[in-house]
Amino acid sequence: MAVKLQGFEFWKTTLRGARYVVAPMVDQSELAWRLLSRRHGAELCYTPMLHAQVFVRDANYRKDNLYSEVCPEDRPLITQFCANDPEVFVQACLLAQDYCDAIDLNLGCPQMIAKRGHYGVFLQDEWELLEKMVKLANEKISVPITCKIRVFNKMEETVQYAQMLEKAGCQLLTVHGRTKDQKGPATGIASWEHIKAVRNAVNIPVFANGNIQHLSDVEQCMEETGVQGVMSAEGNLHNPALFEGHSPPVWEMAEEYLEVVSQYPPCTLSYVRAHLFKLWHHTLQIHKDLREELAKVKNLQGLTEVSRQLRLRCQEEITNGGEEAGQVVGLPFPHWICQPYVRPVPKAPVANSNGTEVKAGCHKRALSQEDSDGACDALSKNKQKKKARNPHKNFCPEQKRELFFLYIKCEQCGNPKGNQCVFNLSLSVG
Repeated sequence: MAVKLQGFEFWKTTLRGARYVVAPMVDQSELAWRLLSRRHGAELCYTPMLHAQVFVRDANYRKDNLYSEVCPEDRPLITQFCANDPEVFVQACLLAQDYCDAIDLNLGCPQMIAKRGHYGVFLQDEWELLEKMVKLANEKISVPITCKIRVFNKMEETVQYAQMLEKAGCQLLTVHGRTKDQKGPATGIASWEHIKAVRNAVNIPVFANGNIQHLSDVEQCMEETGVQGVMSAEGNLHNPALFEGHSPPVWEMAEEYLEVVSQYPPCTLSYVRAHLFKLWHHTLQIHKDLREELAKVKNLQGLTEVSRQLRLRCQEEITNGGEEAGQVVGLPFPHWICQPYVRPVPKAPVANSNGTEVKAGCHKRALSQEDSDGACDALSKNKQKKKARNPHKNFCPEQKRELFFLYIKCEQCGNPKGNQCVFNLSLSVG
């Protein structure tokens, strides 16, 4: 049995001293995207976060998410799991260890699904459990165990947390410099000071995560924090050539990605669609008809054609627009150039008519009798996507109920079932 390398020896030898790292991203860091990123400077990639319990019990899940994606070009590779049970975590690691170079425990996911499932950053206060999970995995599996964490508000607590994981057997630590509550509109700025404090306090390699939009950010982060490598997620999705220090036209990256997808099937269509939405984000704010088309097409050929149409429109704009072509307020480059998306700063709370503070931009509100006609103004993102694909369908439950009562006649008296019919019962519409 080969000797399991540890700490800096593991990073220098197995991970080849990787400095430029593509983050684990659910449904986004799949094989095709990893290969594209490696072609453009990435030196280490992570799989998407996999659910340890599902991985153990479902052979198809293992095949679809790891076993079928084995590729010599895709190394070094770290497989990431979310888990909250030491035994289940170890079983998943044992099933994955022959297909990767290390196993990472996700202790950073802040999303609601992680809260409901009790994993990710929502385990960061359960140090005894985490110590047991990391220690057991380090003892039982043949590849190193690593961890990805978020910081606490208090720097001292963050440092102690990192030291606990190191003592338990973690061989490499990725520190996302944001807290559990920094997400979505409240994402804010990552604290490199916390990352630097961790780096100075542990004797294992540390990767930094947060505030990375350009190669210059990578270099500045490494200089300010002393970390061994820098991980990018959002920045990489908008510009897979980020680690090359290059901002190419979007269509170049889109076409190359689609080519890789065709070479390494199968790739889930929703993954491809999501990547194209990210790459073409700025252009789709202008060409909204193609945005709707991109949401509706049902195969890879359709996605490829929409991307081609976007390229043709951009090239026509370049031909006809002169020096000002493609300039958009707030963007440093023309909209067809790969560049980061910067989330708008959240607006301060405003008072409603009752004097109660509500978040600015929040469209959800209690409906009074006079404004019930606007009940469908705030559809969820999922329903908005469905509506884009099927614009004639009604996705508003209130209007569904109203239409049901209006148009369905009572079998007993022939009146609409909303007009005080004596046979009318309380009905609900799904």
